[in-house]
Amino acid sequence: MRKGKVIAVAGKGGTGKTAIAALLIRSIIEASNDDVCILAVDADADSNLPDALGISYDKSVGDIREELLDAKQHDVTLDVRSKFEGKIAEIIEETDYFDLLVMGRPEGPGCYCPVNHILRLTIDTLAKNYDYVVIDCEAGLEHLSRRTTTDVDTMIVVLDTTLKSIKTALRLKKIADEIDVDVRRMFVIANKIPDGYEGTIKEEARGYGIEVDGIIPFDPQIVDYDTRGKPVMDLPDDSVSVTAMKRITSQIINAQAL
Repeated sequence: MRKGKVIAVAGKGGTGKTAIAALLIRSIIEASNDDVCILAVDADADSNLPDALGISYDKSVGDIREELLDAKQHDVTLDVRSKFEGKIAEIIEETDYFDLLVMGRPEGPGCYCPVNHILRLTIDTLAKNYDYVVIDCEAGLEHLSRRTTTDVDTMIVVLDTTLKSIKTALRLKKIADEIDVDVRRMFVIANKIPDGYEGTIKEEARGYGIEVDGIIPFDPQIVDYDTRGKPVMDLPDDSVSVTAMKRITSQIINAQAL
């Protein structure tokens, strides 16, 4: 039986989902008194999660894909699956409390479907070795719809004050209902919300059938950190986004325990 809880973070580009994924990882570590092991999966083609976490990486799954497709053209007997699984283990970046796997860009010549299938099996296997797997998804849930990702215990859908983000959240909920992935719980977070606008954003989202489960205020410190290239993982404890994310993480962990 799988040990790790899988949490996927999705939303329209610009809503701050990558920052939320990073702060979620930080909050889980702190809530567990450092007694936890997390696999962070950057499934967004822009690959911003490493910067948010303050960790570098050498190769992505996309890089491995290209290498294997090229090798297969020269050796038709190549066992792609065994090679893929071995190379995935090699490119995981390790820290004391979390490891990082970067998907990279899947575009390129050749069929991606077999590699997608292998990747899903690999993540399913990896998840057994972690307490949590946190996935920073592409906005359109392509990795979920291509069935490259395992079933999800909690899907965090991130929106902001824009109508586009609310409509994207609605589309994500529809996709999650339609695809062959078991999403056990959805948790909607309104991010970068100005002071006094909390009730308005909840009302607007409710008009589209979306209930907001948690709110993270606009945090000028995140803007400052992004501008200076500092990882949001290192925000001070009194940051409004860190404080809000701690409360939300507690809700998510408690809900998963039920």
